[in-house]
Amino acid sequence: MSNLNLKNSEKAIFANAFLCELHAFARNIRFQNLAFIGLLLCAFLFSNCKSETRKAQTNSPTREVTDDLGRRVKIPETIERAVSLAPNLTEIIFAIGAGDKIVGVTSFCNYPIEAQKIQKVGDTLSPNIENIIALKPQIVLVSTASQIETFTKTLEQQGITVFVTNPNSLEDIYKSIYQTGEILGRNGKAQEVVDDLKKRVADVEARTNTAKEIKVFLQISDEPLFTIGKESFLTDLIARSGGVSVTETVETAYPKISKETALALNPEAVILSDSEDNREPNEVFKNSPAVKNGKVFRINADLLSRPAPRVVDALEQIARDLHPENFD
Repeated sequence: MSNLNLKNSEKAIFANAFLCELHAFARNIRFQNLAFIGLLLCAFLFSNCKSETRKAQTNSPTREVTDDLGRRVKIPETIERAVSLAPNLTEIIFAIGAGDKIVGVTSFCNYPIEAQKIQKVGDTLSPNIENIIALKPQIVLVSTASQIETFTKTLEQQGITVFVTNPNSLEDIYKSIYQTGEILGRNGKAQEVVDDLKKRVADVEARTNTAKEIKVFLQISDEPLFTIGKESFLTDLIARSGGVSVTETVETAYPKISKETALALNPEAVILSDSEDNREPNEVFKNSPAVKNGKVFRINADLLSRPAPRVVDALEQIARDLHPENFD
């Protein structure tokens, strides 16, 4: 009976070891019914672990928060173990001083350098659910770019809350920082981070709000040709930089467009999300004012693709590229 006082992880190890011993014993003396008894004991121990975990979660103080899908979700009053399934969320968590609470991240979470030392749970689109559950997080933070529908139910059945973010503008990014600070108990630091970002953004806008608006095409990939649309936070970023995205009216966030459509856009500047296969403008822009006047700019893909604090670094670079005369 003393084994019933073991921690859940110890119970699981004990049950597995006990089952292996019984199987070996059964093979040796042909008492196969002992293996069956072992299975029953194993099932008992695991069900006991599960019921104890649920009981502990039920008895723990909780609070409600609303995610970007409008879902009211319950989370523990104090969170000490979290998994991040998006690089931008990992960056936010570290920026607000809560990196010590992360127990799992994706293989794409490479910033800051400390994030590279945290256990990986797969990539953003196909995380390993078993690995996540084994880490015993109290909450899993995801982006709507992730395939959350396939695993949200599984995690919530284990008593693990799933919180979804979906920033479509710079203001939404501020909101994500605030939300993360509230969830992880870092409200004060989150406020400091947002205040600093707002000051930097205000400086950029003060330098560019009277400048001539430049027509910009942001090229995410060359072949196929992907860009940004109305629902992307990058459309907002370009507008604050003294430009206007020539695809700002396209309804989706990251549309694929035809070369015929791209040819008619005739941008004055092309911004490349800098990656191995996206170093040059698509050939359709060879006669555009952007290429003819040498207004082709490359910005680190991580800065552009992640709605996190470093997106303001991208904002400042875009503004300097488009209006260098205002940043002397």
